[in-house]
Amino acid sequence: MYSLPMISVLITTHNYGRFIEEAIESVLSQDFPPDEVEILVVDDGSTDDTSERVKKYGLHIQYFYKPNGGQASALNFGIARARGEFIALLDADDLFLPGKLKRIVDSFHQDPALGMVYHRLVEWYVQTDERRERSFFAISGDIRKAPDRFVSYLAEPASCVTFRRSALDPLLPIPEEIRMLGDCYLVTLIPFLTPILAIPEFLAVYRIHGGNSYGADDRDVPLDMRKRRLGMWEVVLKAMFTWLDNNGYSRRRAPERASLNSQVHFNAKERFQIEPPGRFSFFLFSVWENYIFSSRQTWKLTAFNYLTSLSALLFGYNNRHLMDEWRGRTIASLQPFFRRFFSAHAKSNARNAKI
Repeated sequence: MYSLPMISVLITTHNYGRFIEEAIESVLSQDFPPDEVEILVVDDGSTDDTSERVKKYGLHIQYFYKPNGGQASALNFGIARARGEFIALLDADDLFLPGKLKRIVDSFHQDPALGMVYHRLVEWYVQTDERRERSFFAISGDIRKAPDRFVSYLAEPASCVTFRRSALDPLLPIPEEIRMLGDCYLVTLIPFLTPILAIPEFLAVYRIHGGNSYGADDRDVPLDMRKRRLGMWEVVLKAMFTWLDNNGYSRRRAPERASLNSQVHFNAKERFQIEPPGRFSFFLFSVWENYIFSSRQTWKLTAFNYLTSLSALLFGYNNRHLMDEWRGRTIASLQPFFRRFFSAHAKSNARNAKI
């Protein structure tokens, strides 16, 4: 009896022929029943040798060529043809690590409510052959029940996310004006529909080869690339706001506010890299930044940050590293005082309780 695959691996590519074979091999070598995996390669108008390199895999993969339309267009094309219960995304220049598919599918089966599972990535700097552990904010749960948990939630790269196919339906099709970061649109909005799970294990490799829109050391990103990726992200933000408005979500409610604040915060920091703010604008940003993250801080740290936010007026944005150093030294110098204060306060309360 013919049965559908359990998981579809969707590889989108554009002129990444030099990487595509390694991406495919990383899926074929998984310790997962081959008849329960399908691999779809959506070629978004490549003009290199991608099609020739893919031919050798024959029936092991499904190869689709389409005119170039951008990442959202390619994702829409592939998702519409995916037959698996789960859909794992893989950028053509990245790799799955051994055991990924089994670990992901097991997580979905353990919790049938999950709509997305994501995990950590290893960064591979091709020029130096260096491997680094990519920073990771593990945000799991239901944004509708614990919105404060999502104030630090940002979309991770496509190669670390897997969706339950049925959970994606309300978000499709992805608006095709999103030529890049179409995966971010899905990853950012899906918590409004379903719980998600973050796995703190390294299950994929994110290849940094010089042509990435994201992933390089942020200090080394050229100004023209910063402008391009800021423009891409603003298109995604606009599309997200439109979806929320069209589907009855209010930005005044805690879940929407928590998630959107994190996206707007990220966008503002990207813009500052291009157009440094004046001292007063930087001060207002510092106050707002402390406010949106206050739910994840102790009250003492929140109070300290509010008090020292005035230092933004003194140092300015271009000297923010000096401001951070000053704040760090100030916190260190005040710790003994706070320890003595709270110790004395506790002793006083104990004496009053005896009386």
